Amino acid sequence: MIVIEDFLDEPAFDEIVDLGGVGEEQELFEHFRFLVDKGQASCRIDKYLVNCMSNTSRNRIQDAATAGNILVNGKSVKSNYKTKALDIITIVMAYPPSQFEIIPQDIPINIVYEDDDILLVNKQPNLVVHPGFGNFDGTLLNAIAFHLKDTPGFDANDSRIGLVHRIDKDTSGLLLIAKTEMAKTNLGKQFFDKTTQRRYQALVWGNVKEDEGTIIGALARDPRDRMQFTVFPEGENPAAKHAITHYKVLERLGYVTLVECRLETGRTHQIRVHMKHIGHTIFNDERYGGHDILKGTTAAKYKQFVKNCFEICPRQALHAKTLGFVHPRTGEFMHFESELLDDMQGLIGWNKNP
Repeated sequence: MIVIEDFLDEPAFDEIVDLGGVGEEQELFEHFRFLVDKGQASCRIDKYLVNCMSNTSRNRIQDAATAGNILVNGKSVKSNYKTKALDIITIVMAYPPSQFEIIPQDIPINIVYEDDDILLVNKQPNLVVHPGFGNFDGTLLNAIAFHLKDTPGFDANDSRIGLVHRIDKDTSGLLLIAKTEMAKTNLGKQFFDKTTQRRYQALVWGNVKEDEGTIIGALARDPRDRMQFTVFPEGENPAAKHAITHYKVLERLGYVTLVECRLETGRTHQIRVHMKHIGHTIFNDERYGGHDILKGTTAAKYKQFVKNCFEICPRQALHAKTLGFVHPRTGEFMHFESELLDDMQGLIGWNKNP
């Protein structure tokens, strides 16, 4: 069986199952581990963890600290603990990290295609793909569990089936789910061998001068902000993973450009990081600074225009538009396309007719 970790588009944290003896009344399991960088300024641990972990509120972290679930160098700390360089911060719970139970929840999803082996969804924005710390339910997998709850042999908590790849919470578009172990193994190999076809559309800041190009840059977490990834020169950072994105200009709209991105690899935040690396951050991508006015004038009228654009599309303007793969059972090549959602279409229209 192939484990597809290199192709997960949402951040993942190291998981080590057994802490070995921490806690007197029950065994605890480590779910997340962070090492404070040497150059990191001291700050409250609740603030530090909010910056490290996506979709997690400060109140939730404070509750975890009160419950004794946050350790620094193996000892429980309160939420006002001040971090120090090289502190090892762990979040522990009374069950193994693999035991996030996925319960069926009636959440609307747009199913593009389904048969006995696979399920293809056109994911809406503002929907987390899978449960994790801070998002124990309300995810796409909870919706899939509800949709397939009466399917014989389907177990949403069986890691041998389910997600083949992932996209970010605020990215819309096509997402493939395997309903059988055979399908996940077969499709997983296709992603691993880079034989799938995936194209995204994105609205980016600035006028992309070249009609098309290729971005090559190894990606790893930014040491200054673990919530972000950044490009490292090949060989500089052993943790950085080789990544290739091909892009093509579809339409120039003044201070923004509509581009198509074709993934040759599938790293976390790959398109978002690569486009920022060449000076064209995705429009309204808050994590990477795209929610600021990066191009244009300082005129009040222009600032109001951009503000209106942010309201039209209140998330990163990125959509997984096409997906092609070989069906795991029939061997038939399957190709799917999904239209841009109304928010991105409205954004593009607004820029055409300001």
